[in-house]
Amino acid sequence: MSLMTYNYESEYLGGNHQISVIMPDKPREIAPEDFYRSGEKYKVLWLLHGTFGDNTDWIRRTNIELYASRRNLVVVMPAALNSNYSNWNEFMMGYRMYDYLTAELMPLIYGWLPVSDRREDNFIAGLSMGGRGTIKYAVNFPERFAAAAVLSAAPQDFQQMRPGHEEMMLDTENFRLKRSLNNAGGLAAFIASHENVWDIIDRKAGTGTLPRLLFACGEDDSLIYRNLMIFKEHCKEIGLEAEWFTLPGYKHEWSFWDLAIQEALKFFGLTDADAGNPF
Repeated sequence: MSLMTYNYESEYLGGNHQISVIMPDKPREIAPEDFYRSGEKYKVLWLLHGTFGDNTDWIRRTNIELYASRRNLVVVMPAALNSNYSNWNEFMMGYRMYDYLTAELMPLIYGWLPVSDRREDNFIAGLSMGGRGTIKYAVNFPERFAAAAVLSAAPQDFQQMRPGHEEMMLDTENFRLKRSLNNAGGLAAFIASHENVWDIIDRKAGTGTLPRLLFACGEDDSLIYRNLMIFKEHCKEIGLEAEWFTLPGYKHEWSFWDLAIQEALKFFGLTDADAGNPF
């Protein structure tokens, strides 16, 4: 595979930004002129990292480069800080991560690289915070993605939260939620916004417009697994069809996410042409 690192000034993020892109390799039996001028448009996976991560996480901690190379798949990995893939308009020059992916990164990739912009050729996945970003993009921009894989993350029903309840949040994860609510303008504004994917899923579950959805989680993941099972029961109530991939003995960890991204690629229908080849 070919790995590209691209640094540029992002308008939506208010400063220099870095992305990593896995590109298909030229087969040795094909001449460079024929390969690079073929005009082929490749399928693409938009792959999101988790909290404390960056655009290199998936490359350093999983075999995503190998899995992509077997499928001639382009993989685009942006850096998102700890933004929760949200817009933070009051942060310095502005850090609009939610807008950035669809309004800046996608036009860049489609315009400059041999990547297909057709819905059926676009997929999105992410782990933990990146899983929250994945489901947010999948339900708010369903016309852009054929399928989405939400790894170690689950939508929550914020209608169950009462005003003032957020003042009781003391642990690290809830401090972040409290700041997210404040950033949105309060609980009521958050519930009415694109951030509230639970309600958006409720509205769109029966419309046939959502991408195909996969949810994956380690059964020993104390951060997420209970919330995922609550959401799974809710999906039955609203008639939302989704796939579920859980494994016992795995927590919130990279050993699970390396297995889960392989399951996601199968779910996307991306053929592993060299599954029997160890090289």
